[in-house]
Amino acid sequence: GHSMLDFRNACKEFTVHAGYEALVQRLLDGRKMCKDVEDLIKQRAQAEERYGKELVQIARKAGGQMEINTLKASFEILKQQIESVGNSHIQLAGMLREELKSLEEFRERQKEQRKKYENTMDRVHKNKLSMYKRTMESKKSYEQKCKDADEAEQVFERISNLGNPKQVEKSQSKAKQCREAASEAERVYKQNIETLDQARTRWEQEHISTCEAFQLQECDRITILRNSLWVHCNQLSLQCVKDDELYEEVRISLENCSAESDVNSFVESKMTGMEPPGNRPTFGLPPCGPRHLRWNFWSAKTRNSFVPIAENVDGVYAAISVAKDNEIAAPQDYRVLYDYTAQSEDELNIQAGDIVTVTAVDDDGWWTVEQNGQQGFVPGSYLEKV
Repeated sequence: GHSMLDFRNACKEFTVHAGYEALVQRLLDGRKMCKDVEDLIKQRAQAEERYGKELVQIARKAGGQMEINTLKASFEILKQQIESVGNSHIQLAGMLREELKSLEEFRERQKEQRKKYENTMDRVHKNKLSMYKRTMESKKSYEQKCKDADEAEQVFERISNLGNPKQVEKSQSKAKQCREAASEAERVYKQNIETLDQARTRWEQEHISTCEAFQLQECDRITILRNSLWVHCNQLSLQCVKDDELYEEVRISLENCSAESDVNSFVESKMTGMEPPGNRPTFGLPPCGPRHLRWNFWSAKTRNSFVPIAENVDGVYAAISVAKDNEIAAPQDYRVLYDYTAQSEDELNIQAGDIVTVTAVDDDGWWTVEQNGQQGFVPGSYLEKV
């Protein structure tokens, strides 16, 4: 890089204050820049806090309670992570405010230091200008009195040639007074020059130290703001990484989200059976109405004339060979699919999972079964062949 130029060598005038004032104005402009950076960070912190709080509210108000299994789990994790992201952004707002506080303190420290040097420079500058003015006035007075003394000397010489003793004495006395006045003016003028030189020396010393202090302030300000902006960007970048890490947890959960698994879970939790219900009873009654009513209707007919035709149908509708008089060729074991409570004395209580032996099949849907030595009617649609 390039070497740094010095403020002290670039802004040095004896009577004109423009160079120093330019330095002060630069520091004031730098102070304004500090406030602008602070305002940016302050507004960003407010935005981060609002965003974080809104995310937390969104996560807490989100529904999804009616969903099941893996999709529900993934959605719950998403809500948790959104809330975590929101809290993370709220924490970021706090960190930004801490950085803001340190910048404000730095700016105030610089202001106090600048004011101290400004006050000193104002004092020595005013003293320098005052001494310069006094010296210029004494110079003018000295030059005038020298002129007066010269004129008095010329008058004295002219009168001396005329030989009038009285006038010669008077002229000589005046010439002497003028010469003494000129000598006194010269003494005052020289003294003022020395005092002015001392004032100039003090001013130069203060000017050098002030310029050095101002240059150091400016370097500090630029470095501090540069580092602050760098840290600010790092904080925002780190926040993006944190957000991605939290959302990655959701993606990991979604990898385990399976439509097949969720459908199976729903079926297993809500299933009522693996086979079509057929003639299931309504309101606790057998599939074809109260058996005693149907039995009277059935008894009025010739039961032997009704012989069901076997059909090749899967499950509960599997082919059943029915002999005359509604008796099957050989008793067969069936598994009970649903609980049934007997509605009359000739019916039998059965429970899901029981194994019963079917001995007769009727067209009206009521089958004769045996279990543990007891025999009775049960709904045929409640049974499944073993």
